[in-house]
Amino acid sequence: MFNFTFFPGSSGKPSNKTDILFLVSVLLLWGLGIFTLLVCTPDTAERLFGKKYYFVNRQIIWSILGLIGFCAFALLPISVIKKALPFFVLGTLFFCILALVPGIGSEKKGANRWVSISHFVSFQPSEFAKIAVVLFLANLFDKYSDSDYTQGENQKNFLYPLIGLFIFVLVIFLQKDFSTGVFVFVVGCIMFFVSGVKMTWFGPLIILAIPATILMIAIEPYRLMRVAAFFHPEEFTMTSGYQQFASKRAIISGGIWGNGLGSGLTAVSNIPEVQTDYIFAGWASAMGLLGVTAYFLVLILFAARGFRIAVTSKNRFAAYGAFGCTTMIFLQSLMNIAVVCGALPTTGIPQPFFSSGGSSLLATFCMCGFILNASSATAENEWEEYDSSKNMDFSKKDGEFIKYE
Repeated sequence: MFNFTFFPGSSGKPSNKTDILFLVSVLLLWGLGIFTLLVCTPDTAERLFGKKYYFVNRQIIWSILGLIGFCAFALLPISVIKKALPFFVLGTLFFCILALVPGIGSEKKGANRWVSISHFVSFQPSEFAKIAVVLFLANLFDKYSDSDYTQGENQKNFLYPLIGLFIFVLVIFLQKDFSTGVFVFVVGCIMFFVSGVKMTWFGPLIILAIPATILMIAIEPYRLMRVAAFFHPEEFTMTSGYQQFASKRAIISGGIWGNGLGSGLTAVSNIPEVQTDYIFAGWASAMGLLGVTAYFLVLILFAARGFRIAVTSKNRFAAYGAFGCTTMIFLQSLMNIAVVCGALPTTGIPQPFFSSGGSSLLATFCMCGFILNASSATAENEWEEYDSSKNMDFSKKDGEFIKYE
């Protein structure tokens, strides 16, 4: 069966320069997100909290924390991140489990997705599970690459990253965060594919995931209602399908040029909790098709530079991690837009940089920081090209120095 293996430095000339265009795309996405909240949420914020710019102010505070996380993941040496990774992965898993503990975990809308630090501060550990899973898999793929399951010599090592992925997905499912669990699993599958795992091993597991997903939908009535509303939207416009119906109406109202700022955004204020998963409908209503096109151009720039960093990075761990982080953010953006437009059933997947929510914003900034770090990362064992005193010959392959004695 067809088998693809992803190697760092295998496409184009490896580079040690920080990717400025990627940094620009991140800042543009963040700026567009803040602007969208500024334009689309004052009415909702005034109604809920009595403060017109509540969501904007909150997002700016989290942005400061996000920039700290961004700088940490961008400036720390890859070797340091790799050494700290077990603590980060286990800590994230611990907080994901903690969200299930009564009194510590905070239940909202029937789901135990939040950990409360105080009455005013809470965070969603499943958002940090996204980066934890990506880096966990990247580390194992780096460890087992070439000599192990990618060459078929030791396929049992395929189970280690798979078990880790399943543990995270299971804990997220137990939080009743079905959409995030499925999304993390999908991105994990993509990373397995590019790592070179044979589809004869992994294919059956993907097939088994289909009936498992159907079962998970069937056991929760509200998930069945969402699926029903997706296939028969005209019957649920005032019930479980209202949010999506109002979102599509707001998008249509934007037309080509958009409604601009101010009173033209009445359709947006009718969307329940527009500041979260349906914020992109506000951007489409305000800026129209022109604004949506501009957003996609920035998103494509982000994805193109992120994937370029992944395939040209000299460090294999950084390359796999950059690929996973770029895939995570890019696919999440597309999925959210598909939901907002009615092309997918309603989920709880936020729009990166746009949706109001500190955990999502902080995790996204951290992933972007790691991608930027990967653009200038060096190989773990970078040999000098020639050392006559040791009578050794050196050559270079796929962006890494290979030592021959």
